[in-house]
Amino acid sequence: MEHKVVLITGGAGFIGSHLCERCLELGCYVICLDNFYTGSIQNISHLKTDTNFEIIRHDVINPILLEVDEIFHLACPASPIHYQYNPVKTVKTSVMGSINMLGLAKRIKAKVLFSSTSEVYGDPQCHPQREDYWGYVNPIGRRSCYDEGKRVAETLFMDYHRQNNVDIRIARIFNTYGPRMAVKDGRVMTNFIFQALTNEDITLYGDGSQTRSFCYVSDMIDGLVSLMDSSDTIGPINLGNPEEITISDLASLIIEITGSRSRCISRPLPEDDPVRRKPDIQKANQILGWTPRVTLREGLERTIQSFDNYLKNKKFN
Repeated sequence: MEHKVVLITGGAGFIGSHLCERCLELGCYVICLDNFYTGSIQNISHLKTDTNFEIIRHDVINPILLEVDEIFHLACPASPIHYQYNPVKTVKTSVMGSINMLGLAKRIKAKVLFSSTSEVYGDPQCHPQREDYWGYVNPIGRRSCYDEGKRVAETLFMDYHRQNNVDIRIARIFNTYGPRMAVKDGRVMTNFIFQALTNEDITLYGDGSQTRSFCYVSDMIDGLVSLMDSSDTIGPINLGNPEEITISDLASLIIEITGSRSRCISRPLPEDDPVRRKPDIQKANQILGWTPRVTLREGLERTIQSFDNYLKNKKFN
């Protein structure tokens, strides 16, 4: 039997590299497409000897012709430091990249999944966030290149589906963490772990009362694969862990697990930073039979161990 051919854009990134692994485990032929702007060859170096794995250096802003069965479209800088460094590039990646992947899917009749984000909800005025909530987003702020780029991409996916009958899926990904996250990428989880392991001051933005909900990467991969395989929904569908924690409590937990001597210091809250973030995952549970299984403590222990290994050996496990 021939292998199902799967294209993963952003495949050398944090989530993308784990998705590459999973698709190979499922017997697929995997094409990893990445321009390595934020992705790392180190994330996928252990896969290079697999005869069912192929790497193409390419920017999704430019069209590409390939023959595949499914497309996981993950390409886009996801941390504030990276997407704010070149905001115009970020918008282009979301919008032009999606047009190119949707055009490819249309031509070759492939199924295509878009990795959207909880940032489409902005600083939400409802809690927890459900898929039918339209969001509260600043269209001209420093985060807008990412937030609005993803919102436009969702529009494109829905319009290609309605107008051209493209077989789409839309996943709204909430905060995800685990091994291979980029060190010092500006996200709260990586910042806290790195600072704790090096006994530096842990930077709390605001008073630390703002909340997040963190999903371990293996659970997220389960959700993405289940959504792609589903015949009952195109989405949008929330994927995340509804276990909510304040940022200050997260810092305390990481200090406890690492045995760090770090102390917490406060800095001003960044512009348009959401105060509360928690997914309503009823749809994912009912339609996909999906629910996160890895507890925050368990996931943190694995992630901290990976970061500790990296700091000692400069290589993620």
